[in-house]
Parts: sequence; structure tokens; C-alpha cells
Amino acid sequence: MTELRNSEADASRFRLRVLTIGAVVFLAFGLIVARLVFLQVVRHEDLAAQAESNRTAVVPIVPNRGLILDRNGVVLATNYSAYTLEITPSRAGDLDDTIDALSQIVDIQHRDRRRFKRLMEESRNFESLPIRTRLTDQEVARFAAQRYRFPGVDIKARLFRNYPLGEVASHAIGYIGRINQAEKARIQDSDDEANYRGTEYIGKLGVEQSFESALHGQTGVEQMETSAGGRAVRKLASHAATPGDSVMLSIDIKLQKLIEDLYGSRRGALVAIDPRNGEVLALVSKPTFDPNLFVEGIDQENWQALNESIDKPLLNRALRGTYPPGSTYKPFMALAALQLNKRSPSLVLNDPGFYTFGGHTFRSHEGGLGGVDMHRAIQFSSNTYFYSLAVEMGVDAIHDFMKPLGFGQVTGIDLGGELRGTLPSTEWKRNTYKRPEMKRWFPGETVSLGIGQGYNNFTMLQLALAEATLANGGTRYRPHMAKAVRNAVTGEVTQIPQPPGENLGYQPRHVEIVRNALVAVNKGGTGTRVFAGAPYTSAGKTGTAQAVSLGQNVKYNAKALEEHQRDHSLFAAFAPAEAPTIALALIVENAGFGAASAAPIARRVFDYWLQGDYPSEEDIAAVQKGQASAPIGTPRKAADVALPTP
Repeated sequence: MTELRNSEADASRFRLRVLTIGAVVFLAFGLIVARLVFLQVVRHEDLAAQAESNRTAVVPIVPNRGLILDRNGVVLATNYSAYTLEITPSRAGDLDDTIDALSQIVDIQHRDRRRFKRLMEESRNFESLPIRTRLTDQEVARFAAQRYRFPGVDIKARLFRNYPLGEVASHAIGYIGRINQAEKARIQDSDDEANYRGTEYIGKLGVEQSFESALHGQTGVEQMETSAGGRAVRKLASHAATPGDSVMLSIDIKLQKLIEDLYGSRRGALVAIDPRNGEVLALVSKPTFDPNLFVEGIDQENWQALNESIDKPLLNRALRGTYPPGSTYKPFMALAALQLNKRSPSLVLNDPGFYTFGGHTFRSHEGGLGGVDMHRAIQFSSNTYFYSLAVEMGVDAIHDFMKPLGFGQVTGIDLGGELRGTLPSTEWKRNTYKRPEMKRWFPGETVSLGIGQGYNNFTMLQLALAEATLANGGTRYRPHMAKAVRNAVTGEVTQIPQPPGENLGYQPRHVEIVRNALVAVNKGGTGTRVFAGAPYTSAGKTGTAQAVSLGQNVKYNAKALEEHQRDHSLFAAFAPAEAPTIALALIVENAGFGAASAAPIARRVFDYWLQGDYPSEEDIAAVQKGQASAPIGTPRKAADVALPTP
């Protein structure tokens, strides 16, 4: 039997389906229209910017780094352009195979591979990293002919930092190196993040680090139109980078090199200051190192040699080496006695060659000096006189007088990393030691402070600053390395402002008493032989400081000790004595008596600065061996001695 269909019901169902489909289609078109409105109206600006970004690329232009010059315009740090073979790891496929293949075309040493792997650990995968630098023209041509074989490998022209005088003044100038992760994080948290886009190197030490903001310059940008494959098509716009400014230092690089030559292979430090304004004329730390080794990333062999050397060539001894000042401390003890009314300059004490306190005997000159007043005690360096003076003054009075001179304090020099050293006091000892019995200051500990021993430990910068302050009659200037900045665009030279000098309030007659005694040191005391025949009057004080402690009953015998255990040789001086233009402090480590090794270096420095004399080769060799006093041979005119050429 055939079932009759209900046409009305079918029509109703059909209309429902049509309406449902129509609603779905309408909703779909509504969503499309809404999306179009959202994209075309609401997101128009954002999407237009993205489209423009896809079409264009903004490339940072790294600025040329500023130069570093000495006070006479000699270039100490500059830049040069060279070709570099670089790999982008994310685009290069198997790196080992790529480098092996490249080594058939370009000379790639094992150290280049090690450095590349280290750079990969410090960088992101998409950054371009150098595998070889300073390519020759022949190497560039060979690679260019086979460029198609190496995706992700390119040759780029880069500027490299160069230190034309090599090791000379390396601790003062510093060096640049590749930015590490910690430095990246610090830059990202600073206002300079945009200015370091594309920059891979930063100052790591010395002037390079302290004046990074001036030397770096301002990063520029290029807007390039790119293809769908990311290749540059044409330049759309450009904003040139602004080169870094040049920093002009106060040091005399020829004097600096002379001092380093006079040290030879010996260890030590010397700081020379103009007492009239605080300008640092020389800042020497020996041994030195070649900063050029660090520019492209130092290789393992050189790093190991520098880092593990017993001579510690990476240690800036002028700022971070702390030493007992020895007898160079005595003039300041004498000035303290005068200022604090602890002792009359005419008071005569007997120096029998020792000093006894609390049942302990402290050594002085063998056989003694007999009767000594303040002048004679400084001239002939009487330990007994200053042992007793220290006990009379007490540790806290000594501390309070020496602190304004800069002992045991950060001087504020415009180089980073200086150490404070130790200027002892009862409070210092309480805060330094943990065991209760060690926190107490014992009276016997004060005795050695009078001759610059005991807990006293200062840098040569601090001793030079104190000497300059004494030379200047008690006015202290902050030591500084940089004199001026020269704008790279306009050439305008701007002096770097310095704080005014601080008058410490010494009575002129007290300063004169100490000054006269220091002049007597070089005329008829421990510095007589060294300054014989000098055409100027100088004031100085020799010093000998223990590197290791010896028992009171043990006689010092240099030959019985290892070289690194022998006494240090020190000297602090200024000249001309009547109107000083240079003050210095220096130490020659483990070289013994101050008049034998340290004072001869100071004499040559004064001859150079005041007379324009440069010692003969024979004289330099004798000073290096500690076998010279007054200059020997015929000195040369400093203007006629050329600096080494790279």
C-alpha cells in the first residue's frame, strides 16, 4: 500500500532548513564583516605598521669608538677596519661540517674554533659570530668565489680596537671586549639599551670602562626595503651614527713608558701626580699585559699564562695592590705630632738601635743613631723615634689624622676598582675580627704603626696623594686621569670639571719643618747618592717594608729568603722642593732597601719632568738591575726619543 506524503509538513521542514542555513550563512558573513571591520578599522594602524615592518628592516649603525689620547695628543687607543668571516649558527646547518669546509678555503686555527664556541655560549643562536678576523685580500677573494656553498656564512667589514703602544699603560688605558651576559642584562635595565643595539663590544677596564659613555657614541639606524626572502632591496632612510668623543688624558705616555722600562722585569707600581691640580702624570703597574689580546676574545693559552702567572700581570698594583708604606709614613707621623702638639721638633731622644715596650724589643738601626730630633729622625729614618711617637699618640689619634690625607680611603680617582686598603683603629679591629679576644686593640700593636708597618696597608695611589698634599702645603686635590673630552663632530674640546682643592688646615711652619727634613734626606741622608748632581732641589723619603713577618730576634737576610718573601723597596718624593710640580710614590716589590731600587727610578722621573732628560740605555739597564744610584752615561733629550711604532 502506498503511503501518502504530507506535503504541508515537508514544506514546513524545508522552510526551517532554509532559514537555518540562511541564518548560518548570515552569521558567517557577519563574522567575516566584523573581522574585516576589526582588521581594517580597529587594528588598521597596528597591522599597517606590521606590514611596513615585513616590507622593511631597521638595521642599527654601530658608531665608531672615540680615541684615547695622552696629554700631548699621542694616540693610545684607536680603530681600524678589517674583514671578518662570520657565521650565523641558526642558518648554517651543521656547524662542525661548515667550519671544516671553511678551513679548506680560509686558515682557521684551533684557537679560532675555541673562541667561536665560547662566543656561541654567550650569544643567541641567530646572532652573527666571527670565526676568523683580519682576513687578507686573498682569503676574501677565495671565499667570495665559493660563497654559494655556505649558507649563513658572510664576510663583513668591521672596526676593531687597536692599542698601538701595546703593553704601555695597559692598566691605565684598559681594553674592550665582547659584551657578556651580565653586561647585556645591565644594559637592558638601563636607559642606554637602544644605544647599544648592534654593539658587541664594551669597555672592560681602565679608561675604556670608566669613560664608556663618552667613547661609545650614538648608534644610528638604516631603514631598508626587503624582499619576501629577507634580502635587502634598497635603502629607504638613514640616520647616521655619531662617533664617540675622544678622551684626552693627563698622563705623559713617554714618561709612562720610561718608568715601565726602568722597572724592567720587576714587579711594582708608581703613581705620579701634579700636586697643584691632582692630574695623574703616570700610573704604572708592573708587569703589564697586551690589551690587544682581549679585543677579539683572548685565547686559552694567553689567558692561562696571564691568569696563572705568579707575577699577576692582570693586577693593577697602583689601584689594587696594598702594601705597608714603611718609612715613607714617617714624615706624616711627624706632621701629625706637630699639628696635634704631641712633640716639639727640637725634642731630642736617644736612639740606641732598638725600642723596648711591654717586654718586647723592636729593632731600629744597628748600633743606633744616638741623639735625634725630628729633623734628624726623618733624615736618617730613626725607627726608635717613631716607635715612641706612635705610642704617645695612640692608634685612634693616628687614624684620625691620616684619614683626611687619603690613607685607607677611596681617593675618588676617575678609574674604577681601587681598593680602600687598611688604616687601623680600635673600631676597625672590633669590626674586622670575629673572635672576642681578637677584637681588642693591644698597646703593643701601636708601636709598629709609627714606622708604617703593622696593620697599615695602602695603595701607591693613596701614598702619592698624601705626598702631593704635603708638597702642596696641605691642600688636597682629587686625583684624576682624564683632562678633557673632544667632540667627534665639532672638534670642540671641553675640560672635565674637577672639584676644588680641600685645605686640610696645616700650619705652614709645621709643613716647612717636615719639608726641610725631606730635602735633607736627598742632600745628606738615605737619598744622597741617588740625587747627587741634580740641578734641582727635591724632597723625598726612602722606605723598606716587610713582605713577610720575621720574629723580633730574627735578623733579616735577603739571600736566605725566597724572592717573593724579600722586603719591598719604596720611595715617596716631590720636586722642585720650593714649588713642587710633581709628587710621586713607588714600590719595587721584593727589591730591598728603598735607596737601592725605588729612589733611582724617582730620580729619572724628576730628570725627565723637570729637565727634559731621558736616561741613556746604559743607565736604564743599570736601574733595571738595581745597580744604579745617580744617572750614568750621557742623557738624551726626551724630545729626541721616539715612542715605539706598531
